[in-house]
Amino acid sequence: MPSMMGRRPSSKRLLLYGAAFCVLYLISSICTRSPGLLWAQMATDERLIYPGWWPRHSTPSANEYVGRAECAKCHPGKAAEQKVTSMARTAAPVADSDILAKLGRLNFHAGRISYQIARSDGKTVYTVTDGARTLSAPLMWSFGDGSIGQSYLFERDGNLYESRVSYFGSLEALEFTPGRKLVEPRNLEQGMGRPVEGAELVRCFGCHNTSSTINDKFERGQMITGITCEACHGPGLKHATAQKVARLQGQVLESEQEKDLIFDPGKLSPPDAVDFCGSCHGTWWDVKIDGFVGLANLRAQPYRLEKSRCWGTKGDARLICVACHDPHQELVRDTASYDKNCLSCHVAAASTKPTVDHPGPACKVSTKDCASCHMPKFGDPGMHHTFTDHYIRIVRRGDPYPD
Repeated sequence: MPSMMGRRPSSKRLLLYGAAFCVLYLISSICTRSPGLLWAQMATDERLIYPGWWPRHSTPSANEYVGRAECAKCHPGKAAEQKVTSMARTAAPVADSDILAKLGRLNFHAGRISYQIARSDGKTVYTVTDGARTLSAPLMWSFGDGSIGQSYLFERDGNLYESRVSYFGSLEALEFTPGRKLVEPRNLEQGMGRPVEGAELVRCFGCHNTSSTINDKFERGQMITGITCEACHGPGLKHATAQKVARLQGQVLESEQEKDLIFDPGKLSPPDAVDFCGSCHGTWWDVKIDGFVGLANLRAQPYRLEKSRCWGTKGDARLICVACHDPHQELVRDTASYDKNCLSCHVAAASTKPTVDHPGPACKVSTKDCASCHMPKFGDPGMHHTFTDHYIRIVRRGDPYPD
């Protein structure tokens, strides 16, 4: 689905990044957050300037990637688990969309325009009509596995467009794509969709696929669909080759960056680890520079997490994204399963005093199902879904959504 980060900064805003950093740094120096920590972290676009792997980074050639099957030769368990996760299936050719295969035909009406997505003769065709004119195009790409929603790209005259409507799991129907509602378009072409090009196209595919950014441009030729091992660990050719050579010599290379020739996100510092996931999910600086406020930043989990008092001024390895969510496994939605993570910092009983290892006091209400109270859910009307707010805090009844 289009993420909250789907609204891309303009080229003018990108040119103002430097000035924004200076201003925000001065602001941070009078905030409760640590100015040193903020300065050490970066917006994702700035990270991508530097060499070395980072999610969405460009590579000189798609041949540097080896694909999931090669990774599975040495890591069969993790590769098999990750392959069936929602993150792994976050993008695919429309022909592989289980939602569209199951439903076959979807219709939506808004104002004078009718929308239809229908599968026929092996193709999925997107059609819009205002009664006087009709436009059709085959859908090319689906984004999202459909559990929350699924949006689509189609091609016309060699250009890619985002469809004006998307599928939503809670509705089991089509509705306007988040942020794209347009009841009275200027013409049918505008009602059909909007162009996706340039930096937006690079980012869109870079966050939903693997090996799509080559020499800072979107290249679909050898793209690996979905998020696979190399989306986070970087191109694996050198690593796979080094391991093969080592095995021929009767050796086993341990996970050491210089020798192993693969990126290990598990060795990042807490602030960098959260920024790493934030490359697609929204870092502190990404949200601040792009100016997202209110519910628009609800799904920028790294940004919300770093607002938490638990995060402190330097971060904590017990609170980074992967401390709670294993990227190789499907997201666990049972809030009680995260109690162990809360109790890795908080003492369990009111009679127990906080310690250096467990600096958090005991909750006065309960030591079970912590996240249900301290990480409330908020509904995103555009997404027709409720999302967990990763801003960990004491929540009082009637409190408004804290930006």
